[in-house]
Amino acid sequence: MSPDRTAEPFAMKTSLGVLLAALCALLTACSDGSGADQPSQSSAPSQSNIVPTRAPGGAAALPDFTALVEQYGKAVVNVEVIQQPRQTDGRGGLTADDPLLDFFRRFGLPPPQGGGPEQGMPARGAGSGFIVSNDGYILTNAHVVADADEVTVRLTDRREFPAKVIGFDPRSDVAVIRIEAKDLPIVRMGDPSQLRPGEWVLAIGSPFGLDSSATAGIVSATARAVGGPDTYVPFIQTDVAVNPGNSGGPLFNLRGEVIGMNSMIFSRTGGYMGLSFAIPIDVANDVREQLVKTGRVVRGRIGVAVQEVNAQLAQSFGLDRPRGALVSAAEKDSPAAKADVKAGDVILAVNGREIDRVGDLRSEVSKTKPGSTAELRVWRDGKERTVKVHVDELEEQEPVRAAARQSGGDETARLGIAVRPLTSEEKRQVETEGNLVVQEVSGPAAVAGVQPGDIILGVNGKSVTSVQQLRGAVKGQQSTVALLVERGNAQIFIPIRGG
Repeated sequence: MSPDRTAEPFAMKTSLGVLLAALCALLTACSDGSGADQPSQSSAPSQSNIVPTRAPGGAAALPDFTALVEQYGKAVVNVEVIQQPRQTDGRGGLTADDPLLDFFRRFGLPPPQGGGPEQGMPARGAGSGFIVSNDGYILTNAHVVADADEVTVRLTDRREFPAKVIGFDPRSDVAVIRIEAKDLPIVRMGDPSQLRPGEWVLAIGSPFGLDSSATAGIVSATARAVGGPDTYVPFIQTDVAVNPGNSGGPLFNLRGEVIGMNSMIFSRTGGYMGLSFAIPIDVANDVREQLVKTGRVVRGRIGVAVQEVNAQLAQSFGLDRPRGALVSAAEKDSPAAKADVKAGDVILAVNGREIDRVGDLRSEVSKTKPGSTAELRVWRDGKERTVKVHVDELEEQEPVRAAARQSGGDETARLGIAVRPLTSEEKRQVETEGNLVVQEVSGPAAVAGVQPGDIILGVNGKSVTSVQQLRGAVKGQQSTVALLVERGNAQIFIPIRGG
């Protein structure tokens, strides 16, 4: 019969308990809080001690951000913007499709409820930014400054400087501004490719105008594809508390390096709900360098419409797991079509870089230099093959501003419209022959009834297919201009009095 372990002598249990207690006491004494959490010199990464951990009494170690905030917080600035009131038709308030509504939503401000240009008050907003060169270059979000008439930068020492917008890129939501100052404190750049989910990060910014506010959290995910099809950013997702006013502020790692720029949150209330997204700093720096050097951002394109590969699609195409970007269509005469990329191909890699999701493909293609050749690894008919594609330049579809307050140079200024060219995909979706879509209206155009989303077909009976043709058609017209627009399924002429 085997022995009954529950009937061991009391003395044996007591001796064993004393031994275990003594062992625990010895281990506790060896792990005194005065130095238990300090790494050895041989294993400590360079400059990793910018954020030491503290574990008094052997408690769980938590990061201490005081040194980081003290050293680099001075390079974080408050960005205040003012947008002057635009001329309206006098009916007061903003319609549901008014582009100005986006300005108020981004900054958490209530939209104006009424009043024409006489009663209109300037719209004020605030964001954050960080100094990247000691001669005054600052990175912030495009949505912070894109519609601003005045930009003011306030430093942590409460000095204020008017800022010039060097340029902004809506696709990446990155903007560069500059102030006239010297010997400014700057941040130190890091490598976002080294980020791992679960890693501690810190945000500094001006939520709700509260300067130099620091919030911490962890990286939830990297290379998140969020936003619409025009987004080319592999976002860093965190649970750092980010609120209106944090936009454009830096995201630091534990070494005090900026690895991202806070850009947006997911929210059903307008406030923080645990999901915040940052632009990787390498993406932001690439945009900054191009804007400073040339004033514009160049991206590559191959001309494919793609979708995510789910489990069912992976099984139907014979893939081992859901991965890659499934081609649903190749644009006519596009680089992809000329390279014989077909609907049903799954793009698995670009220039040797693995493509796991659609966002990876957009990011890799967009940063490929136009004019070069990209090597695609595609899955077709149950096997992999290599396709070489000549990369074209992506046409940027930024609005050509023609606001009524502008003067000289732009002949459409007095009409009060801002337009941009339609993409080939947009033309296909709305089934139109037009090439120009109205982005913003004000002044005479607003009074006449032109609306954002109208597609411009002609002026005074003559067809227009480009911004240059539109400007030429209205040049010298001193009286009424008859604008032919397509709205929904109808074409209508709208007479606009010259301003």
